[in-house]
Parts: sequence; structure tokens; C-alpha cells
Amino acid sequence: MRKIPLADGTELATWTDGEAGAHPPVVLVHGGPGLWDDLGDLAALLSDQTLVHRYDQRGCGRSTPRPVPEEQLAVRRSVADLEELRAALDNRHGGHERWIVIGHSFGASLALAYAGAHPEHVAAVGFLSGTGIGDWRTDFRAERDRRRGAAGITEELARLDALGPERRTGEQETRWRTLQWATDFADTADGIARAERLAAVGLDIEHTANRLLSADPAVADEALVAALETIEAPVWFLHGLADPRPVAGVVALAAHARRGRKRIIEAAGHFPWVERPERTREVLEEVLRSAG
Repeated sequence: MRKIPLADGTELATWTDGEAGAHPPVVLVHGGPGLWDDLGDLAALLSDQTLVHRYDQRGCGRSTPRPVPEEQLAVRRSVADLEELRAALDNRHGGHERWIVIGHSFGASLALAYAGAHPEHVAAVGFLSGTGIGDWRTDFRAERDRRRGAAGITEELARLDALGPERRTGEQETRWRTLQWATDFADTADGIARAERLAAVGLDIEHTANRLLSADPAVADEALVAALETIEAPVWFLHGLADPRPVAGVVALAAHARRGRKRIIEAAGHFPWVERPERTREVLEEVLRSAG
């Protein structure tokens, strides 16, 4: 890990894998918001072909300082941070005038917002497991609750949820996260084991960042559509068919892209590279080739 200082004194925790090659470098943008980078396994699918950068967003994970003032928790600030990071990595590694931006979950929307603001620096965009546009929440909540009921975890999760983050012990917090995220996988029983690995990280969820960034107008439907209208680079919409977030909203958003390309990954949920790594690698290789 290396911390990259920004102009205002914030330090972003970053990781770099691979070596410069025939393809532009890649930056992976984690989701949440308010979480941390958990995309190491995704980076491993690309790092034998190009440089792959990852980072913890402002106020999250291992970046400092934490917590940050609420006025800094805005998508515009996050976009500016990413552009500062590009310039800093350009100086350190070279060849970063244009890079491929791949965002996961909320990070997919942030990647689009960045590409819309700085299209000259974007060779391709990956919109991975995002929510798209329209009312995706109704169907998502119904499917999530159905999976919880089928797995028999509804009551336990409700008890842990009622405690709140301040009253949960470390062990209870890990269990709460595990059960929250288990339904993001194609099979919830298998997802409990997979989610526990993601949950057992000794980092705090920044709930304020989650609340403010999720509601930021810069990632509202109209803003994402407007961003797509300025992006001339290919934009790839990648989605697991078993993701409880319905694919229909992603397809609706993709219809506004100048050079939109869709890939549905079967038998995969919200983390396709975990459940279907080889198929995800094939799709990511398409993204690399499209960037020239």
C-alpha cells in the first residue's frame, strides 16, 4: 500500500499491480459508498496485461483523515480526487494521460461521473454491477428479502440490525455484514461463506458517506444519462444475471450510451469475479481491447 497525498492534505491509500503493457492502465473504483477497496481479486484478472490501480475513497478504509467533514462528502469531490490521483500516478508511473475506469456497484456510477467530467482522460469505462436508472430498489428489496427468508436468516439479521453499529460487538458487526451481503451472491448459502471473507475486515463502514453520496444529485438518473452523452469512449455495462439488483435498470441506462456494450454474466450475482472468474476475465479482456 502507498498513500498518495492530494492538494488539500487528504491521503488516499492506493495499490498498484502489474506492469505497463499494450493496453492503457486501469483504475478500479470500489463501491459502498462508505466502504473500502475489496477489488484485489478483480485486479488479479487484469494485472498480467496492464497496470491496475486501486484506492480507498476519501474518508474511507485506510485513507486519511477519517472521518472527513460532511461538506467534503460529495460526488464532485470524489471525481476531483480521482483526477488528482490520475495525475499523481501519471507522474509516478508514466503513461496515464488516458486510462480505463472500471467501477463496481456505487463505484460504477462514480466512474461514469468521472468519465463525463474528464472524457479526454478516459479510454474505456466499465460499469460493473451498477444499479442503472429507474426504480430498481423495489425489485431489489423484494428479491433480497426473498433470499433472506429462503436462507432462514431474516430474524437473526433483524436482531443484529436493531442493535445499530454503535452497540454491535466486533463479532456481531462481522456477522451483520456477512448476512447483509450474503444475498448478493447467486446462492445465499454459499454467499454466507463468501461474504464472511469480505466482512471480516477490521475497517469501519462510513455511514455518513453512504448516506450523503448515495443521495447526491450527481449520481441521479438524469446526471448519469447526461454523463453518457459526453463520453465518446466505449462504455461497458457488465452485470451478473443473479444480482438481486435488476438488470433492467442497467439496460435502460445503456441505451443512452454512444458506444454502449452490454455483457450479462450468468450464474453470478453482485460480485461476478468471485463466482465466475474465468467468464469475468473474458469480458474484461474485451474492455481492454476496446480501449486500443
